[in-house]
Parts: sequence; C-alpha cells; structure tokens
Amino acid sequence: MKPSPIHFPNYPHSLPPIPSLLTAARLLPRVQMSSSALQRAAASPTIPPLPENLIVLGCGAVSVDYLATVAAFPNPDDKIRSISLKVEGGGNAGNALTGACRLGLKPRVISKVANDAQGRSLLAELEGDGVDTSYIVVAEEGNSPFTYIIVDNQTKTRTCIHTPGNPAMVPEELAQSKLSSALDGASLAYFDGRLWETALVVAQEASRRRIPILIDAERPREGLDDLLNLATYVVCSEKFPQVWTNAPSVSSALVSILVRLPNVKFVIVTLGEKGCILLEKSTTEASEMEETEVDSLLESLRTKVGGSSGIPTCISSEASLRISADGIGAINGRLHVGTAEIISPTELIDTTGAGDAFIGAVLYAICAGMPPEKMLPFASQVAAANCRALGARSGLPSRADPRLAPFWL
Repeated sequence: MKPSPIHFPNYPHSLPPIPSLLTAARLLPRVQMSSSALQRAAASPTIPPLPENLIVLGCGAVSVDYLATVAAFPNPDDKIRSISLKVEGGGNAGNALTGACRLGLKPRVISKVANDAQGRSLLAELEGDGVDTSYIVVAEEGNSPFTYIIVDNQTKTRTCIHTPGNPAMVPEELAQSKLSSALDGASLAYFDGRLWETALVVAQEASRRRIPILIDAERPREGLDDLLNLATYVVCSEKFPQVWTNAPSVSSALVSILVRLPNVKFVIVTLGEKGCILLEKSTTEASEMEETEVDSLLESLRTKVGGSSGIPTCISSEASLRISADGIGAINGRLHVGTAEIISPTELIDTTGAGDAFIGAVLYAICAGMPPEKMLPFASQVAAANCRALGARSGLPSRADPRLAPFWL
C-alpha cells in the first residue's frame, strides 16, 4: 500500500476525518492493566507493594499529538510523503501522569481543553488510562491544544510544532473548592511549567500544605522562576541548567541551582543517550566533610562508569562531601551519575516523550521512597522503553512489564 501524503493545515478542523483518540488508543500496541491485575502484580514476590500514598497532582499541558513519520526531514519548500500517521494524546503533564499511572500511582491533573472533538477524545484517553480528569476545565469555545510532530525515520529525532489551547487557562477558572479537593490527600505535586499563572496558585497552596513539589524545568518560561522558588525537586533538560545559571559547565550549574534554591533537595539533569546526573543535598554538617570540586568529581565518576552498556545503572560519590563550583559556592551533598540503556537502531523508534516518561518514573520513585541509586536506573529504563514505540504514550511500560523486573529487587 502506497503511503499517503500528509498536509499540515493551520487549524485542526481542516484535517481529514480521523478516528477518535480513544478508538485509536484501543488499537495501540501498549500494555495496560486492570485494577485486579495491578493488585496481583503488586502482590507478586518480584514486585514490591505499592506506595502507601498513591495520589499525585499534576498541573500543566495536555494536548493532541499528530505524529507523522517521514523518511528524512524535509528541506525548505520540499513536498514529501509520510510513512505513517498516528494520533494520540500528548502534552508534558498528560504524558508524565499517564506514565506514573501505569506504574501504579493515582494521578490527578489540572489543565484546560475545549469542548471540541480533540478535547473530548483527549479526556477519554486520559480517563482510559486511569488519570483523574475531573479537575480539567472544559471551555465551550475555542480549541484544544495540539502539536504536529515530524519524526525523522533516519535519525529517530522529532520536530514539534505546538499550537496552544485557546483561550488560555486563567486562575479564576479553578475554583477554590476544586483546588482544595485536588490537593486533598496528595503526596506530591508536579508542574511542567505551562499554564504558569494557574500553576503558581496551585503550587503556593501545595507549599502551604507542605506537599512536596517537583518542577520540570524543560526551558526558561514565564513564571518558571516563581515555581522554582517553591520546588522540592527539579528535573531539567540538558540545556536548561547552564542557560538558567550561566555556569561554565552542567555540573557547576547544578551546584548553582542548589545554592540559589535552598529548599530543593535534589536536581536532576537528563542527557538523552548520555544518561543523567543527580546532585542531592545532605544534612550532614560541613565540618565533617571533605571538599571536592564538582567537575573533577563528575569526571571521576564517569571514569568508573566506563563503557558500560546493557540495562541502566548508577555510580555515586561518597555520602559525605562538600561539593563546590569555582565562583559559585558549595553545598553539602552527593553526586550520582546514571547511565542510559543503549538501544539498537532497529529497536529505536521515536524519542517523543522520553523526558516525560522519565519524570513519570521519578514521580513514582519519590512516592515509593527509592534512593537516587535506584531511582535513576529505574527512570532511565522507563524512558528507554518508551523510545521503542511511536508517540509519547504508546511505549510507556506498565508495572508488570518484564523490563522493569530488575529494578524491583
């Protein structure tokens, strides 16, 4: 069958008719568990019991993703055909919370969609995965957020063209009673940096209730600094730490983040196929610690990692160190270097949503009390699994996925 050409219109109503996301989701080759299956998995001797408090609240982006795979990314003014076209839910918060749900958590999400075909299908897909959508605002007018994603079949990279939802969400649309209900019983609050005015209201209330807060610092955004000031945990994209701090290296930028944000317990930077780095604070007194420069410490840990491959692993520094960065300052803490799984070119399909998958696993790991040495390989494995399918959600593993078995021990 010959591939059909794909055209990218300016507005989704001009797209040709497609199955609803819920219908499409039923056709996706993904592993999903019923509640009874989840309970059996939780009781399995190879899988630990579920965390005591499973509720996490997320606030941020949900959207529809139109994923077109092409043989190679086009040059300007080219006309090309797609190899395949897939439609499924997306958005950083929607993806991360779906991932956390498949691992066993009970996520709630605060966001906004329109009462259009895309919005209704988007809600149905989230609900089908078990995400509580009762705190999503549904506007009678406007359009739901959507993203065109072009996946290069040669490089396995993706280019995203996002159209925000209209009209944008404002704090007044989230009633105080709804906000209170959304936070009741939550063990963790997560923000992807979108819908920042509403997110700040939610984060301030979460902070007042002493609910830990995780911030996804993907890139500098309006209002992100205010959210970071309330953060307990921060997960960064590769470029963000140096852009935000102007530090000369990624590792020194992590020190700068912890110096500037005294309430943050740890900061993670994800590095794609190069793995990840976590810098955590320690409560040990500085007088008891040996001081070491962060760049040299990172280099020594990477040397210990060597050329290891296979399943992800983690190498950590000594537990009691004074870690410094020249001209920036120092923190009492510990540095952890996580590796990524080496995925063969025949298995690597699409990196869309890999960072969101990682964050979903970190949300679970925090709720489960995993130490960094276990959290980083676990989150990297979840992200690697997601790269083996097209789209941000199709490859998200379930709790019983055999690829996660080594990380439950």
